[in-house]
This record gives sequence, C-alpha cells and structure tokens, in this order.
Amino acid sequence: MSAETTAAATPSPRMVIVTGLSGAGRTSALKELEDLGYEAVDNLPLSLLPSLVRPGEAQARPLAVGIDIRTRDFGAGPVLAEIDRLLAEAHLDLTLLFIDCEDEVLARRYTETRRRHPLAQDRPLLDGIGHERQLMRPLRDRADTVIDTSRLAPGDFKRLIDGQFALSRQSRLVVFVTSFAYRHGLPREADLVFDARFLANPHYVFDLRPQSGRDRPVADFIAADPGFAPFFQGLTDLLAPLLPRFAQEGKSYLTIAVGCTGGKHRSVFVAERLARWLTEIGQPVELRHRDLLPA
Repeated sequence: MSAETTAAATPSPRMVIVTGLSGAGRTSALKELEDLGYEAVDNLPLSLLPSLVRPGEAQARPLAVGIDIRTRDFGAGPVLAEIDRLLAEAHLDLTLLFIDCEDEVLARRYTETRRRHPLAQDRPLLDGIGHERQLMRPLRDRADTVIDTSRLAPGDFKRLIDGQFALSRQSRLVVFVTSFAYRHGLPREADLVFDARFLANPHYVFDLRPQSGRDRPVADFIAADPGFAPFFQGLTDLLAPLLPRFAQEGKSYLTIAVGCTGGKHRSVFVAERLARWLTEIGQPVELRHRDLLPA
C-alpha cells in the first residue's frame, strides 16, 4: 500500500471547538459531547491548544474543546488564527460550534440563577452581555454551526447536538418535524419552514376551538379545505427529491418546521400528516409540537 493510500485511509483527528455567549449553553454542549464519546477539555489556554493534537496522528478519542471569554489569553482574533494554524498543520476534521442566545433570555437566566455575568461585574447586566456579544461576533461569523438556545427545551438542545456530532452516524438521514406558533417566533434550528396559515382556521369554529390538530374533527375540517390537498401534494413533491440529496451531502439531521398562528390546529395537523408520509416512504422521522399545550 502506498504512502498516499495509507494517508487517505487514515481518518483525520476530529475536534469540535465549542464557544459562544456566557449562559447560552456552552457547558451543556460540552457535557453532551462528552456523553457522545468526545474527550472534553474546557477553558484550556490558547497556548496549550496545539499540544492536544499532534500533526499526522489520529486521536484515540475525538476532542471537544471549550473556549470563551474566561479562557486565558482569549481573543477572537487569536482563536481564529489558532484554528487556521491547526487546520493547516494538523489536518484536523475541525468544527467551530457557537452557542448563541437572545440578550433578554440571557439576562433572565442570570437573574433567575443569581449568577454574575463575567463582563458585568461593574456595569449593568445587559451592558455586559452586549459587550461580550461584540467581542464574540467574529467567532459567530466564522462558526460552522450556530445553535440558538433562546427557545430550545433541554431535550431539543440535546437532540441538535446529537444530530450534528454523533460519532456513530446513522446510515440514513433522520428528519425532525415540528409544529410551531408564529406568535412565539420561528424555530431557529429549522432547516425548512412552511406556513400553514392560509388554510381554514378551526379556531373560529366554536366546537373545534378547544381541540387540536391531533383530533379527528379538526383534522377533517382542515383536510376539507380545497387548498389543503394541492398544498400537501406540492410539499411532498418538493421533499421527495430533496431528502436523498441531503443524505448524499452528508447531512444526518434535517429539521422541518410547520407554522400557524397559534400552533394548535393547522400546523399540528400538517406536521402529523407530514410525519406519517415520511414514515410511509421509509424515512426515519421524529415529531414534536413545540407550542401545543398538554391537554
């Protein structure tokens, strides 16, 4: 076997650099990566980062390295320069993951936990968050993957980390379908978003209002809308050729979001039907209704 063939057959060392805003969920991401089999190292001084990877040697375990503003000699410029040097010299399979969150949500988290923001020791909390966001912007702009945790439940955050970074990749693409309410904002993790607000709204039918898109009377009402059948046919016609192409490009997780005004009737019904169709064609699928309150 030639040296070229041997080099091609040897997998590149894998590293995920996890960074982001304080309080957004960086530590949780590191813990989840550790559970997936990564060797997790947090707040390692930048000067020691090259010691984790020896050029030409595959690691026994993939690495997850946490870096934030508390890291010694931190700076967005030096971090990016070190990433470029590692990519050039160590030939890493390297991913920069940025964990983001809205300022108001971050402020609420700090207030509820009574923790101090690292940059708000002598200034208002929101000023500290804003200053950190400014410092971290170059890293966010460069990131390969950005996860916004503003409206993510812990289980959904775990699902996204698992879907992006699982070491034992499934042989097939997994599709996650979620319904949502536009009044509560778009699911930021969504790859594809479809709007069901043009369909007849069961909210305005007294007997149907308390029910959801999972209930048969509501489902029959929406399905009877003349616009539903062509819409759903067009939706499946669009997705059918896309799914194998996503899998071909190496994507392991695809999130499809369907929205309506309240996230209770139309989006729920369409998401249920879409998940059923995906199951029927043999596509692995997971289903969630983000804004549907328990009965």
